[in-house]
Amino acid sequence: MRALRFGLIGCLAFLAAFILGAASGDAATVVALGASNTYGKGVARNQAYPAQLESILRAKGLNVRIVNAGINGDTTEGMLQRLDRAVPNGTRAVILQPGGNDRRKGRPDRTADIQSRLSARGITVIMLANGMLGGLPHQPDGVHLTPEGYHMLAEQLASQVSGAIGR
Repeated sequence: MRALRFGLIGCLAFLAAFILGAASGDAATVVALGASNTYGKGVARNQAYPAQLESILRAKGLNVRIVNAGINGDTTEGMLQRLDRAVPNGTRAVILQPGGNDRRKGRPDRTADIQSRLSARGITVIMLANGMLGGLPHQPDGVHLTPEGYHMLAEQLASQVSGAIGR
């Protein structure tokens, strides 16, 4: 009888894992594309806004996966060059954070080209302008957000992302 009970528990655990695995496979994919404030420079990966945004949305019952495609120091030209690799087919939305590296490095702003290519693929673009970072808590460098600042940003983005993925 005891062996039967453990066998039944094992089967139920396997079934639950299978169902949860299947559900996560159906998750709506959102890509956070940008530079250091998308990557989360100066904080742990789970403290960057994409990870915090995913946690917030999942806590609200949404089946979503936020992919962090931020690279420190990236320019919009770099984002454009890696766009097809960074944003897989089936992506529902992209949070685009161009950052200030174009201006700092004297490079052309390719934001419109990125938006155009994503729109042509039927992907919703959510712009994360640098102005959205202004009143949030920053690290001592004055450029990058603190974990609290990234959380506040994630809270601000949550309704836009849930609208973009259809809930």
